[in-house]
Amino acid sequence: MTLARFAKDILHWFDDHGRKHLPWQIRREPYTVWISEIMLQQTQVQTVIPYYERFMARFPTIEHLAKAPRDDVMAYWAGLGYYARARHLKTTAEKILMHYEGHFPSDRATIESLPGIGRSTAGAILSLGFRQRAAILDGNVKRVLARHAGIEGWPGHSGVLKTLWEVSEARTPIARFDDYNQAMMDLGALICTHRRPACDRCPVMGDCSAHQSGRQNTLPAPKPKRQQPIRNVWMLILVHPHRGLFLVQRPDAGIWGGLMSLAEFESIKALEDWYEQHNQGKIEDQWIAPIRRHTFSHYHLDFTPVIAPWSRDEEVPGLQGCWVLPHELQALPAPIEKLLKDPKTFKPLSKEDLIS
Repeated sequence: MTLARFAKDILHWFDDHGRKHLPWQIRREPYTVWISEIMLQQTQVQTVIPYYERFMARFPTIEHLAKAPRDDVMAYWAGLGYYARARHLKTTAEKILMHYEGHFPSDRATIESLPGIGRSTAGAILSLGFRQRAAILDGNVKRVLARHAGIEGWPGHSGVLKTLWEVSEARTPIARFDDYNQAMMDLGALICTHRRPACDRCPVMGDCSAHQSGRQNTLPAPKPKRQQPIRNVWMLILVHPHRGLFLVQRPDAGIWGGLMSLAEFESIKALEDWYEQHNQGKIEDQWIAPIRRHTFSHYHLDFTPVIAPWSRDEEVPGLQGCWVLPHELQALPAPIEKLLKDPKTFKPLSKEDLIS
């Protein structure tokens, strides 16, 4: 099959079966493409849709996003994970407003210089938003090309990635490149899926290397496995009967950057010593909840919640944070939000200690 025939068959399939009514396709311009592409990184379409709709209703333009309080941006992102993406969105919007009068730059070098935008996202913005020919290589496209062209190895290796980019550039057509890029993403999401690809419905099955050799389940090669390290922390849930729950804001660097969360201690002894020193009381055994696990891409976080009453009215010494009533909780990491919104979490406390 020639490269031109490959693109023609992909586009013919797209015309009949491609996705054309996703929220970010209704008004396809650089800003909407950018927001959707960032949200879709490491996240499924069905998960993204409600977040995208809420986000765009609150921040309909680059100017709205640039001028919004960062806490608002983080609150509308909370639950999507990979929070550096939200911080980069905010920073990039500010740069575009300051240096480009709120208009998205239209040249590749400038786009790729903006925080959080790599080569593939820039290609999507250029092709889908500006109608300029540009190749893309997101996870779905990597899978389609690796299988069809029979490219061995894990796409995260530099040599394999270089080959995939060469193939992607060569196969991107001169005409209808925007529809082609969308079609390639759709084909990977709907047909050439990670597990159980629907080869019988694929428009380019006839000369697909993986299909011909029965390697659909081995191409592309998976990321080499390594044992995930485990980090253990103790998280303190301070409860004041009138002021609510005490939260601290996490630093920008690291996990859950910029979100509100719970005070962390490296050991139960450190937590007990701090509590005894500042609240004139001891941690009761029944206040220590069962350990919970949250898995990140590169390690497991095992955290033990400790639910304890706070009897003093002055500020919490040594911790930078604020008291928040339960109905005001926002911009929380998903596992922390789940923990704090579960009534069972607070059962160890007496009625006098609970929030009135």
